[in-house]
Amino acid sequence: MKALVCWADGVQFTRGTHEGLPLLSYRCAPRDKLATYRQLRAMGLRPNGSDPVAVLYGRHNRSGKTWFASLYLIANAAPVRPMTPAKWTALAKANLARRICQTCGKDPLYVVPTSTHQCWKCFELNENTEMAEAS
Repeated sequence: MKALVCWADGVQFTRGTHEGLPLLSYRCAPRDKLATYRQLRAMGLRPNGSDPVAVLYGRHNRSGKTWFASLYLIANAAPVRPMTPAKWTALAKANLARRICQTCGKDPLYVVPTSTHQCWKCFELNENTEMAEAS
């Protein structure tokens, strides 16, 4: 299917539309004009509030599942905003909160599992207590 697209002067081949956007096959998108969000971040760019202009799709060989990725115009992208001291402080506090054990309140120097919110020492102690009570 041929369609008029914003990143090319003339008509381009597409696979149709997906949610109103041109649908492109894997490895068919022009790499110098379009990029996914992750590709923009790797280039030190951000979408700058612009909406995606196309959708990239592919199929996983083993599972047969189809995946989709939004494509943004590189020309409309802006540089990533630099981290301010306040952002660094907020990030450090958030990471510290992920490391605090909710049982003993100590920092085990690793991120505690979100399933238990306990360090390994407290988790083992809790498991041994529950096993002793069960028997």
